[in-house]
Amino acid sequence: MDALLVDTSVWIDFFRGRKTSETQMLYELVENDEPVLLCPIIIQEILQGIKNDNDFIRIKESLLSFSILSMDPVESAAGAAELYRVLRKKGTTIRKSNDCLIAFYAIYYNVKLLHKDIDFEKIAGNSDLKTVKLRS
Repeated sequence: MDALLVDTSVWIDFFRGRKTSETQMLYELVENDEPVLLCPIIIQEILQGIKNDNDFIRIKESLLSFSILSMDPVESAAGAAELYRVLRKKGTTIRKSNDCLIAFYAIYYNVKLLHKDIDFEKIAGNSDLKTVKLRS
């Protein structure tokens, strides 16, 4: 299987033990040692929501064991802003600018995004973003 960028929305459910199509796919990817990708903003979003110090350390170590996409922060910020502007011109407003940043990483690296966020489908419908389509 090709590497997948896995969005915060899936990771949160995964760490909370929620059973969804997306978390099942993530579980199978991890169990089968398939390539799972993260980017810095996804790591930040996951970690900033963890209240318990021991959980923070454990989850941080776990996340940092995966491949992390990276690029110059100015380039990613400008790319995400341009994506947001293009979407607005097409009549699509994305609620969280971080979603444009995550989408920009996926587009830039030409990888599919596994997510549970309707905004990513809006982005995909109006850009080169590729998403994983799962049956509910």
